[in-house]
Amino acid sequence: MGSLDDTKFTETSILSEFKALDPEEFRKQAYQTIDFIVDYYKNIEKYPVLSQVQPGFLRNSFPSTPPYKPEPFENILKDVQTQIIPGMTNWLSPNFFAYFPATVSTAGFMGEMLSTCFNSVGFNWLSSPAATELEMVVMDWFADMLKLPSIFKFSGSGGGVIQGTTSEAILCTLVAARDRALDRIGGDNIGKLIVYGSDQTHSTFVKACKIAGILPCNVRSLPTTTDMDFSLSPALVREAVETDVANGFVPIYLCLTVGSTSSNATDPIDQFSDVASDYGIWLHVDAAYAGSACICPEFRHYLNGIEGVDSFSLSPHKWFLTYLDCCCLWVKQPSLLIKALSTNPEYLKNKPSESNLVIDYKDWQVGTGRKFRSLKLWLVLRSYGVENLQSHIRSDVRMAEVFEDFVRNDPQFEIVVPRRFTLVCFRWNPSSGLAPAGYNVELLNRKLLDWINSTGQIYMTHTIVGGVYMLRFAVGATLTEESHVIAAWNLIKKGTDTLLVDRSPGYSNCDFN
Repeated sequence: MGSLDDTKFTETSILSEFKALDPEEFRKQAYQTIDFIVDYYKNIEKYPVLSQVQPGFLRNSFPSTPPYKPEPFENILKDVQTQIIPGMTNWLSPNFFAYFPATVSTAGFMGEMLSTCFNSVGFNWLSSPAATELEMVVMDWFADMLKLPSIFKFSGSGGGVIQGTTSEAILCTLVAARDRALDRIGGDNIGKLIVYGSDQTHSTFVKACKIAGILPCNVRSLPTTTDMDFSLSPALVREAVETDVANGFVPIYLCLTVGSTSSNATDPIDQFSDVASDYGIWLHVDAAYAGSACICPEFRHYLNGIEGVDSFSLSPHKWFLTYLDCCCLWVKQPSLLIKALSTNPEYLKNKPSESNLVIDYKDWQVGTGRKFRSLKLWLVLRSYGVENLQSHIRSDVRMAEVFEDFVRNDPQFEIVVPRRFTLVCFRWNPSSGLAPAGYNVELLNRKLLDWINSTGQIYMTHTIVGGVYMLRFAVGATLTEESHVIAAWNLIKKGTDTLLVDRSPGYSNCDFN
């Protein structure tokens, strides 16, 4: 018995030595990590923007089983440097011109640190009063910056919530619209529900419809045209709605876009409220990227008519220096959202919630648990103020204008759709005998993009709008300066010389036909 007791004591002693959170060890490792992050930001231009690794690179490098014994933190950080970073596509590189940016800032990082520090799971007011009420304050502040009407603010009759991404914002409002309609026509009629977007609406809309139970054949993707710069036609929407109603369907949701992913197309919000109100359609505006620019008076007109919509969302993690993830959603009638998404298990019942004097954000989102996201947005707003945030937006727009001028002033290139905000959509279309006879413009641009991205010096993407293949140059990474835009243009020009003059990855004329 004596030896058994000794064994138990020894095991207990060993277990008690392990501390998952030792304040002094935390201090030491946190300083090491901050130094690592600062060095990464300082040296980020040394890394390829687009990762050059091959599939399986990491799985083949690491052991197939986890370590049984703890490893020194220094060794782990070393592996981050030598194993992880080579496999990173560096979104924070100043030479990242691909997708819409994921911007960051010192204030945003500090807010993320504080949010992680508290590890609040603010599903209802009682679980973290500060997390709930700060979110309400921040959402009203941001609404003021955007000059949203009081019907979207807690100080009025509406309110706002911070979701993770636009996907969640669209899904939540779509479910609320679905349930509102089914309450009216009966739950067995979900097959009659019709939703609308354009061929420029983000693909997340279709995904949300699938999750919400909308039949794929009942998702209307309405065509856009060059003559309207790929914005949605109000007349076409009304025609589609009237046709569906005549055929016994029930229109429930229309998703408008301010700043589409492919071309930054913007739908004229103020021209859709009539058809929405005539047929009881939930009108949502997705301004994930471009909405942040509307804090500047010169861009606010893109939100004209916002008073006529039911919900509006934008993502500060794209252009508002706030780190992923952070999506602001405002709704005109929070009760519809709450009715569709609320849960009330016994173990979460409490007096403040039952008093109806507080907000329980678990009923404004898909999940129950939620991060203290408002902290980082609060720090960004307080640390920089409206003035500096407007300057940040305008600086990015000016750099995009610089690139646009390069394209317009070179006869071998053309702007395909008008530039809005900071996205330039263009293509290489050589003439005057420089290109092989009968060359294919799309293939030429595909090869140019492949060549550019293979250098690792910058990263760009493409899209196809109206059947035209084009290159996207999206300015907005936090560290980007005008010198990076100029260098990017010089690299693009070098690529054209390489492909058409030197022919030195070995392409022949037939490769372009």
